[in-house]
Amino acid sequence: MRVCACRHSVADAPRNGRGHTRARFVRSGAALPEAEVKRAVPLLQIETQNMNTTEDLISTGCSATALQPTNQIVKPIKFPAQPQEWKIVSLRECPTPDTMQQCETPDQAAAYWKAHIPDHPYFNAECECLVVFILNTRRRIKGHYLVSIGTMDTILCHPREIFRLAVMASAAAIIICHNHPSGDPTPSEADIKITRVLIRAGQLLKIEVLDHIVVGHPSHVSLRNLGYFYS
Repeated sequence: MRVCACRHSVADAPRNGRGHTRARFVRSGAALPEAEVKRAVPLLQIETQNMNTTEDLISTGCSATALQPTNQIVKPIKFPAQPQEWKIVSLRECPTPDTMQQCETPDQAAAYWKAHIPDHPYFNAECECLVVFILNTRRRIKGHYLVSIGTMDTILCHPREIFRLAVMASAAAIIICHNHPSGDPTPSEADIKITRVLIRAGQLLKIEVLDHIVVGHPSHVSLRNLGYFYS
């Protein structure tokens, strides 16, 4: 006894003279008339052809059964071929007292750093991290952004990354800050060199570089106060 896809029982019948097996449909123990059998067989064949088999699901890429690739390298993000419309999006809100939002002195800049930068999700106190403060025309902080994370004694930065968001945020001025994991805020020769490069870049963009603060532990140093902003 065999069971077909349409849930009717199919009884094996003797083969006819040409070697083909004649099927006889049975419902509730009684054989169906010959006319109904002739109409049922084509419908059974169509339903069987339309059934999804395991091979069909894999070949069509069904998410439930398709083979998933393993151990493949993640491809880098590629920008679309067509031009896109861009905008600046803030990452998080940093509640700050009104008195701390004014940033005109190195002490005010260092206080803002200690209030917000150590809580940044990517900040690492064991590495040099460079942060830019965005200021408006009244020298009030509009926000900040982490530019680069270096090693314990060096950091990589470029004017392009320093001024990118400052331009997008319509900053009137910026303050550059970075930390020294050793705790000694004394600026290195590389700190002095990049500061002078950024000053010249800011003059071209009409975005003033107010200061470069090196944050140590527990003190900090202003390169402007040390005289490195004057040629």
